[in-house]
Amino acid sequence: MNRPTDPRSVVMNLPRRDAQDKLTGRTRYTSDLAGVEVLHAAIVRSTVASARILRMDFSPAIAMKGVRAIAQASDAPGLFGIGIADHPLLNGTRIRFKGEPLAAIAADTLDIARAAAAAVIIETEPLPAVMTMADALAPGAPQVHPEWKSYELLREGGIRGGNIAWEARVTRGDTDAAFARPDVTIVEDCFQVGRQNQLPFEPRCAVASYEDGRYHIHTSTQVPWTVRAVTAKTLGVSASRVRVTVPAVGGGFGLKFDCTIEPIAAILAQKTGRTVSLVHSREEENLTCLCRENAEVRIRSAVTAEGDIVGREATVLMDCGAYGGEQVFLTTMTAHTLGGNYKLGSVRMNSRAVYTNTPPNGAFRACNGVYNTFFLERHTDNIAKAIGMHPMEFRRRAVLGDGDIGATGQVFQGEVLRPMLERMAALRDKTPDCREQADGRLYGRATTVGTWFIFVGPSSATVNLNADGSATLVTSGVEIGSGTMVQSLPQIVAATLGLSPDEVIVKAADTDAAGRDLGVGGGRATVSIGAASKMAAERVRDQILDIAAEMLQAQPEDLVLTQGRVEIAGRPGTGMPITTAIARAEALHGPVSGNGNFTAPGVQAMPGCAAGHFIDAIDIPVFAVHDCEVAVDPDTGHVDVLSYKVVQDVGLALNPRAIHSQIQGGVVQGLGYALHEKITIGLDGGLEQPGFEHYLVPLACDVVPVKIDLYEGAPSIGPLGTKGAGEVPILNVGATVACAVSRAIERDVWELPLTPPQVLSVLQGRTGRMDHSHLSAVWQENLLEFVAPHRSLDHS
Repeated sequence: MNRPTDPRSVVMNLPRRDAQDKLTGRTRYTSDLAGVEVLHAAIVRSTVASARILRMDFSPAIAMKGVRAIAQASDAPGLFGIGIADHPLLNGTRIRFKGEPLAAIAADTLDIARAAAAAVIIETEPLPAVMTMADALAPGAPQVHPEWKSYELLREGGIRGGNIAWEARVTRGDTDAAFARPDVTIVEDCFQVGRQNQLPFEPRCAVASYEDGRYHIHTSTQVPWTVRAVTAKTLGVSASRVRVTVPAVGGGFGLKFDCTIEPIAAILAQKTGRTVSLVHSREEENLTCLCRENAEVRIRSAVTAEGDIVGREATVLMDCGAYGGEQVFLTTMTAHTLGGNYKLGSVRMNSRAVYTNTPPNGAFRACNGVYNTFFLERHTDNIAKAIGMHPMEFRRRAVLGDGDIGATGQVFQGEVLRPMLERMAALRDKTPDCREQADGRLYGRATTVGTWFIFVGPSSATVNLNADGSATLVTSGVEIGSGTMVQSLPQIVAATLGLSPDEVIVKAADTDAAGRDLGVGGGRATVSIGAASKMAAERVRDQILDIAAEMLQAQPEDLVLTQGRVEIAGRPGTGMPITTAIARAEALHGPVSGNGNFTAPGVQAMPGCAAGHFIDAIDIPVFAVHDCEVAVDPDTGHVDVLSYKVVQDVGLALNPRAIHSQIQGGVVQGLGYALHEKITIGLDGGLEQPGFEHYLVPLACDVVPVKIDLYEGAPSIGPLGTKGAGEVPILNVGATVACAVSRAIERDVWELPLTPPQVLSVLQGRTGRMDHSHLSAVWQENLLEFVAPHRSLDHS
């Protein structure tokens, strides 16, 4: 029975139901669950970046009063990872980065646990280390993983070897012929970016217990089902023996895809028979943070005088640190981000996740896309300059449109970016520019475009209709600050059932209660979990309307659910309260509930274009257009952002006010990446910013009010035409600021962040054109030859 939900009934500026408790401190987070009977854990970490472990002596720690258990590498024999199982939970043989977990100790108090961890005697033999990607790729470089061939391959198709954890490639068309054409201008650039810390206020933490042969883990995570799977794999037990529940999460931004805390707490809980709390200190969090990775690129394009990009080549290096982790997966995304935005006649790109003896990197809001958009948009400005075309005119001509082919050969639907550029032009025309505010400083302005996409994948939902007319939504979704669980999903379910969103109870994630879910991130929650929730609510609605039709002697298709009642359409007051229909349904059939599910429908790429990819084509593209005005002090190099504007592709704006909030926050976070947040790695391989006093993030005085235009109506398979809105706001910020600064100082900008010393160096000519000598100008020379993977049980 097809009764479509009216999108107008869903759209509203619904306030966050959790706002008051969070503002007043009543919200209980994972670490708040640690009561007086709970044991506290501390991790024994390496103090060097590369060494062979000769001996670990725990006797001084064991002798300390209050120490209850020690977890060692032998307690967690399984390796885990993404694409490759290369990551031990606790390392007992070979240290690969400073701060690597070697053991963990549970004790009566945190002070005792930390003192015991410090008392452990570790004897090591130093090994050569590689601290940079250039060092790691040098001929004869020490291998971070000499045993890489023995690792279980978790996904087919990966190209890897030595210090290359994973390489993904895309080739489409005859690029050699494109670059050989006599009518093209060839533009070549190199760029680089540093790392960025997600810095959620709540650090990674877990509280674990062991009872009746099962582990129960309360944790601050974005991916409860992944935590379940990784815990089971590392401990060598069935996943059914692990239950994961998620209290309120104090921010994630991708950091809480990490699953290295929870299994350690679980081991200690089993050993002690007590509940164990493991919480990172701020220093631990910063020094072992799974940052947005540092990255480098060599990119070149062949462009006609009319602005047609007939050929493009690029190689991107992504520092994954000591283990492959998220960067293995993120190699996929270069084809869709660096290969996005513009029509390409032919293309070949490769993206490499490179092992170094530095702390592992991870996922961060619009991961990979933020720096690839910086690379691409700065390169685009240089193309426009080289062919003598205005940057905006070039973009209008070159952006992807309806029927155009992407890097991997997928066909894009809908004319979106070009109308969004026109929207931005109109937004700019509404207000005068801020040139006068520059007040003698160097003024610059830039508009950029960006391509992102929504991760879909499996989600499930159950809606239970309660006797009092309320509904309970059960999913594995997690509220990480985006508002999906407290705004979007209640709105979708409520509109489908004719209720108020306040009457929809959303159950906290519990892997024992809800079906499997890919996790919250990548802008997928409203789309994937929303689609599953909508399907579940529609099945509940159909049951109620069928029952009510019998009671009202009407046809189900003539009935509607509205304001807690079942009514005959167009005849308000002729129906009954929904509670009456629920009571009748329960009497005849039992409680009313419905299940829903959703997964990626799969968009086709061109066969043979992509190799080593996890996603060959993108199901839901999302576009963004940003505009920025800056003033640069020529004496200090300080950059002041004068204005910021965003036109964002949202599909259908379910909650415009919530989306505005996400855009404002994403832009500020992006300004930190563009201007302030600099992470350095010391000679010992450790990160040198242990806390807020060293790692500079935007403060209240750095916040720039953002003028926003929500672009609706672009094609989307999301429920009611929605697209995720929380991920993409950060996408263009670094690119837009960099392009504006470059125009202000009339010099090329090659790297981020643009701290005052960096800008001053460029202004004074001390920083010249960037050239990555370890990246060949001949694209084929940047490829890794295929190495046959190790097979585990004949099928890895």
